[in-house]
Amino acid sequence: MEEHQPPPETPRKTGEKLWDATLKTLHSASFRAAQYKHIVQKKIDLNALHKKIAGLHGDLGRLVDDARGSAPEEILNQALVQDIFHQLDGLKHAAATLEEELAAIKAANPPDEDAG
Repeated sequence: MEEHQPPPETPRKTGEKLWDATLKTLHSASFRAAQYKHIVQKKIDLNALHKKIAGLHGDLGRLVDDARGSAPEEILNQALVQDIFHQLDGLKHAAATLEEELAAIKAANPPDEDAG
């Protein structure tokens, strides 16, 4: 039995394969660059939230320190303290959402890489 060999590739087919590979590489690089940009922006936003949280913790600490001498048990019932707690809850929720978004962005692959 004679072994059948495929016909040699034409320069056109080789060029098409090279072009397809180049496009795929360009698409992947573009996707990764956009992904990196989104990650950096989310990290900047997350850092800003953490700074706001730290500032509110400082405000809360000052209020506690100021009330230490007079009726410290009433500090938690003050409207200003309740407002700070409310702000902290919102900021912590926003930070958790950003962290989830960051994880999703990091896990994403270009559409053609998902299949392979």
